[in-house]
Amino acid sequence: MVVLGVILLLIGLFVASLKILITIGAILVVVGLIINLVPIGGTRRRVF
Repeated sequence: MVVLGVILLLIGLFVASLKILITIGAILVVVGLIINLVPIGGTRRRVF
């Protein structure tokens, strides 16, 4: 998801100059980083 966001950002900035591609790319990068960095579910290690 992060890679797709970066690709859309690059296309939006350099190739097409479309604001919508820049916006979608930025949203995908942010959401992808949040999903990768925030542990959701039972991924925490519990020490007893």
